[in-house]
Amino acid sequence: MKLKNFILYVLVFTTTLLAAQVAPSKYYIQFTDKNDSPYSINQPEAFLSQRAIDRRSKYDIPVAEEDLPVNPDYLVGVAATGAVILNPTKWMNGVTVFTEDQSVLDAIMALPYVENMVKLADYPKSAEPKDFFKNESLTPVNQFAEMKSGWLFGLDYGLAGSQIAQINGAILHDRGYKGEGMLVAVLDGGFSGTDVHPFFDSLRMNNRIIATKDFVNKGGSVFTDSGHGNSVLSTMAAFSPGEMIGTAPRASYLLLRPEDVNSENIIEEYNWVSAAEYADSAGADVINSSLGYIDFDNPAFDHTYEDMDGITNVCTRGADKAVSKGLMVVNSAGNSGGNSSFPYIGAPADGFDVFSIGAVDPNGYRASFSSIGPTYDGRIKPVIAATGQSTFVAYGGSDAGYGNGTSFSSPIIAGMTTCLMQGFPEMSAIDIMEALKESGSQHSAPDNLLGWGIPDYGIASDVLTTIRDNRNMKKPVVAVYPNPTSQGLTLDLTLDTAELVRIELVSNSGALLFKREYNLSNADHIIQIDQPVISLMSGVYYIRVITSDYTEVVKFVKQ
Repeated sequence: MKLKNFILYVLVFTTTLLAAQVAPSKYYIQFTDKNDSPYSINQPEAFLSQRAIDRRSKYDIPVAEEDLPVNPDYLVGVAATGAVILNPTKWMNGVTVFTEDQSVLDAIMALPYVENMVKLADYPKSAEPKDFFKNESLTPVNQFAEMKSGWLFGLDYGLAGSQIAQINGAILHDRGYKGEGMLVAVLDGGFSGTDVHPFFDSLRMNNRIIATKDFVNKGGSVFTDSGHGNSVLSTMAAFSPGEMIGTAPRASYLLLRPEDVNSENIIEEYNWVSAAEYADSAGADVINSSLGYIDFDNPAFDHTYEDMDGITNVCTRGADKAVSKGLMVVNSAGNSGGNSSFPYIGAPADGFDVFSIGAVDPNGYRASFSSIGPTYDGRIKPVIAATGQSTFVAYGGSDAGYGNGTSFSSPIIAGMTTCLMQGFPEMSAIDIMEALKESGSQHSAPDNLLGWGIPDYGIASDVLTTIRDNRNMKKPVVAVYPNPTSQGLTLDLTLDTAELVRIELVSNSGALLFKREYNLSNADHIIQIDQPVISLMSGVYYIRVITSDYTEVVKFVKQ
């Protein structure tokens, strides 16, 4: 039995799961509202860091009710029943809890502010490795081969040099963009070794591990159970000249653990959302998630291909929500692209605005394990690709080797994208993603194997420079009115020459809602967009006007 429609924001307490053969002990509690909250959107400093507030201000993103924490009185009420509070989620307005007592569950359901409940079954670790990690492997190297200093724009990358050269990333480092002042949240299954590995000496000595949090074991340490995150982090944060330098060696990091490596349960998707919310509130600029969810120890929760539609899976919705708050979310495409009955990307890589990353080998050929698209609704995935086969990574307390998996191509891109965002702080995550797509080796013919291909960060930088310069022109290309609107929109375009213009309607999370091209023949033009706007729900949206050499984005409000 598939529970695809039961594990979303429309949650149902089912008798089928009550009869599950192994008694579950963790649950998701959905609250009805955020009434009488001590928090207010007019005082965001009470629940958002200054970095988070500044990010919203920079991108003109309003603080909304969904940003308010779960009502603390509701949490107190649930805890008073005897349940152990695990992780609240403000965007979903609920909380995960632990209890093995049916009377506690009955008491929770009797609370006036509880809408419903979902069982998140705890099953023991299966005999097989977790699907996401099945095709990942690591080959140790006995000795680190030193590269001569200056071989790549002045930095001695060691054996990580080829994976940075493949995406022309060193050009950003050479320009002074190494991640300074940026904050990256790494969501993974554990960072065993990061607290001692010499590749991270600079990270630790300069106090650039800003915070850690374990969402699996309440109050636990992220430096236990798994070294997967240790290897992932090294592709970004390592700084050991002659041995390894990562793609964002001067950035700061949040090390967050939503993934339980000892089992595969649907609660990990809820953990993922809570971790993304933490990253948002802390003011992170980028999230790297080398995780993916398709199959679970309890088959009743397994995702189908139909679920990979960008709206069904809990963690996917959380990932797109994070992008709507101004973060760049980079996620590995998955490792099931080989001889698998399910070769497609998993959640949350199927998100509309998630930067999903495939894997290639050092020569640029697709790694056979790299998961493919399209999404069920027909979107191209992955978006781009980087070295995920024979990727140089750290592991253990002092070792290094070559890893295979999209787990490693994703952070290579996340780190280098962090540096690109550092160089273009006024550009949104969507702007950055579009520029990287345009720079890709397959930008003229993207496919569902490698998307837009291997990016070139030098070209992407040039694209963003052009966009920035055009936006600083003496007059805007487009005026939009009425704004706010309860009906349609009128676009008043002023162009120097007649040309083909593309008009796009985009949601606040960046999802493309409408696109049409207009062949304009005069210098001044009026374009009417009615039905696509009339059909919108109330909220903030954007009109994107694209000409041959100019892009302008204008915000409007639908009442």
